[in-house]
Amino acid sequence: MTSSGTRREEIVRLATTAGAANVEDLAIRFSVTASTIRRDLAALNTQGKLARTYGGALGLVAHPEASLRERMGAAYEKKGAIARWAAAQVQPGESLLLDAGSTVAAVAHELRSARDLRVATVGLTVLQELADVSGIQVECLGGRLRRLSQGFLGALTEAALERMTFNRVFLSADAVTPGKGICEADLEQTRLKELMARRAEKIYVLAHGAKLGKTPFHAWARLPLPWNLVTDNSASKDVVNAFIAEGVTVVVVGGLSV
Repeated sequence: MTSSGTRREEIVRLATTAGAANVEDLAIRFSVTASTIRRDLAALNTQGKLARTYGGALGLVAHPEASLRERMGAAYEKKGAIARWAAAQVQPGESLLLDAGSTVAAVAHELRSARDLRVATVGLTVLQELADVSGIQVECLGGRLRRLSQGFLGALTEAALERMTFNRVFLSADAVTPGKGICEADLEQTRLKELMARRAEKIYVLAHGAKLGKTPFHAWARLPLPWNLVTDNSASKDVVNAFIAEGVTVVVVGGLSV
């Protein structure tokens, strides 16, 4: 029999990874009574480690959001290939809007040799990439800093957007699915992405293959058609075809434009 401390740690892990935990199932798993499990759940709820539900418990964050620092090293080569394709679409004299996010930051890095551009952004990493580039006029939309994503959002950001238009917007995504659109950790992020999309002539969502068809969170941004999904050749053919069926233009970097 496990100790109460070890058992409770395992309950939190199960509720977080599976999304929910049932009293009867937990009692069988740990060879204890249902009343013991209920006491465990009550204690964990009081500690703020999970939320009680009728008959069990729910993980507070079923899919923890990674920080931007953690995401910067993930799928590095795939993000780099997507970023190079995106930067190659930009023409001198254009006005760009760049989101926060690791792939969009890679686009900013690829643009460092560009000239005669105006770039507005909500991302700190984009600002850092372009701050010393003399050929690019850089504008920060400001707002409240969301430290986890290293991006600005909120009423001030939205007010600034209302005064500006752009040739292209490059958006990041925690995940993206056909029909639902961009999936993010909170509603403010999705609202901002929708507003950003409305201010640009051409919309690009940059997401490597592992992000397609996923639903890690419950906040969504619906984008106006037409928009472009730029991904890599690890993307599932079935998922790519599902985006195309929704009217989205899909570019598979390292493969063929579909």
